[in-house]
Amino acid sequence: MSTTAGMGVGTGHDVRKREVVLSIRDLQVEIHTRNGVVRPVDRVTLTVRAGETLGLVGESGSGKTMTGMSVLQLLPPGGTIVGGSITFAGRDLHGMSPAELRRLRGDDIAMVFQDPMTSLNPTRTIGSQLREAYRIHKRGVTTAQANTRAEEVLSLVRMPQPKDRLRDYPHQLSGGMRQRAMIAMALLCEPRLLIADEPTTALDVSIQAQILELLDDLKTRLGMAIILVTHDLGVIAGHADRVAVMYGGQIVEEAPTAILFTDPRHRYTQALFESMPTLELNTGHALASIAGMPPQLIDLPPMCRFAPRCRFADGTCRTEDPELVEVGPGHAHACFHPRSPGAADPTAEHAFTVLRDEDVTPRGGSGIPLVSLDAVEKLYRIKNPVLFKPHRTLHAVSGVSLDVLEGETLGIVGESGSGKTTVGRMLVGLEQPTNGVVRLGEDDISRLTRAEWRTRRSSLQMMFQDSSAALDPRMDVADLIAEPLAAQHMGNRAERREKVLELLDAVGLPRSAAGRRAHEFSGGQRQRIAMARALVLRPKVVVADEPVSALDVSIQAQILNLMRSLQVAYSLTYVVISHDLSLLKYLADRIGVMYLGKLVELGPSADVYAAPRHPYTAGLISSVPVPDPAREKNKQVVGLTGEIASALAPPSGCRFRTRCPLATDLCANEEPPLVLREGTHPVACHYPLTVGTPAGATASVAPARESPRT
Repeated sequence: MSTTAGMGVGTGHDVRKREVVLSIRDLQVEIHTRNGVVRPVDRVTLTVRAGETLGLVGESGSGKTMTGMSVLQLLPPGGTIVGGSITFAGRDLHGMSPAELRRLRGDDIAMVFQDPMTSLNPTRTIGSQLREAYRIHKRGVTTAQANTRAEEVLSLVRMPQPKDRLRDYPHQLSGGMRQRAMIAMALLCEPRLLIADEPTTALDVSIQAQILELLDDLKTRLGMAIILVTHDLGVIAGHADRVAVMYGGQIVEEAPTAILFTDPRHRYTQALFESMPTLELNTGHALASIAGMPPQLIDLPPMCRFAPRCRFADGTCRTEDPELVEVGPGHAHACFHPRSPGAADPTAEHAFTVLRDEDVTPRGGSGIPLVSLDAVEKLYRIKNPVLFKPHRTLHAVSGVSLDVLEGETLGIVGESGSGKTTVGRMLVGLEQPTNGVVRLGEDDISRLTRAEWRTRRSSLQMMFQDSSAALDPRMDVADLIAEPLAAQHMGNRAERREKVLELLDAVGLPRSAAGRRAHEFSGGQRQRIAMARALVLRPKVVVADEPVSALDVSIQAQILNLMRSLQVAYSLTYVVISHDLSLLKYLADRIGVMYLGKLVELGPSADVYAAPRHPYTAGLISSVPVPDPAREKNKQVVGLTGEIASALAPPSGCRFRTRCPLATDLCANEEPPLVLREGTHPVACHYPLTVGTPAGATASVAPARESPRT
């Protein structure tokens, strides 16, 4: 059973009268593997109309991406459609020949893939790839015509300096610009259906807002139908007309967006809402998290696939497969024990066990600096692409001073290219500053002897963003975790083995994991392994670089709760680097905001979120997606238009001035220091926002006075 009603979130129009572009009926997909037959899509029924955005939501492995790939007939080796139908504009796609499908792909149906770096050819310029795609589908056009069209679509997706970007290679573009190039390639032939697979997952909130606004605008102008695949409910709230929630390869709930967010019925949908960290979250509470993992989808018996993780499950749930039942106009769910309709609080009856309030220990540092940066700069020499021209200098970090206090969690936030990761690497000694001093306690780490540094560096550990790339695939988990102990000559083999088992218990992994390799685990489990490895030397400070950026919302909640509990158990101090402000609101005691190598605001987390002083901080906060369709539809994102400037040639004066609505000649001529003006915390701005003043409004000028580093 499928619903076809729409709320018109993106366009404000009722889509029920529009032409059906895509119709999927009882779709079943099987993939033959060595371990058995996997059914990633099982009896899925969906309808998408012209000018409508359908959101597909669910955890990794729920079947979202495979449903989209089935439409394009791009299944992995061993995959085949074994049942059901896919009809596009009245044509059955499953019965098409390969030649017909090739003509359809990219012309009438296009897809934006999750990772543009693996989808764009690294050996060819953006222009050559766009021209090739256009000439394949528009036979007879000249190279000049194809080049004109390529520049036109780059302008359409608001690519800065589109003519120049045609000559660039993918690695020369930022993440947001690469994603724009992918969208431009998908829009070359003005398709009737666009499938966007996690188009903004790894992007900064500011770039994410621009990309989603762009998709909404193009949908309205071109009349496209869009399938938006994501696990971010905040994105869905503001940009989808209808939502289909997938779990275990099935649709478990489908509804117009506004109805789903105010009255979710399936227990899995409810669990996803409860797991989300938001800016409104009470940070004294633990995040609700869904225990366990999604099913493997191999030879599953008839049952509700969410039953093993749902506390409402009974014998019926474990022996019968629930059918989709319509409970309202355009609203259907497949649950034997749905949430009570119309409840005042959608999360009053928890779908799973939630940690008690007393399980969360109050946060805060001792005030004693463990590691400090003093006027630190990091410069890199970059080869000039012009022959015989001198090398250029990239200003990664410029004059940053801050202290990391014992027992606290310091969050560092900013867009890609702001210098966050470079600061983190200097804090743990992986990078040496070009100028300035990094101190561990009272010691300048650059002046320590090799033996002294070898002994002291165990106090500083780092969790890298990509755990799969950071863990050696040739080593089993026990050796991965014990390797730092062996490098420091600590303990014998038996003692190291016991330490490994203790840490596996601490991070919530079975002891049997010690004999397996990292690639055998899910993303969330690999992050737990990386955490155990970081803790094995009992460090004082752990720098976590984007620790949950690629994880589903439910797995994020598990890892964030684990980080909080381990901080208490192991007396840890965290430096958490992230572009996710909701995450930092939950974890961090203090927030440092960076822009183009500069620290522009630093203060207690509650103060920074409640009363941001720098226009850049206010713009970041306003860009955060909110899981509320009414608020998301009406909110205005201010202050963050355009792209971050190049660190090879940073602007004079205030580096944010090229994007700031308050900039004056003073901002161009004089660099603002990070000082305490009227307010609660220091800010580097000539015209800081007053408390309660939104970014973009008239700011008051407050006299500056010297600020303490903390």
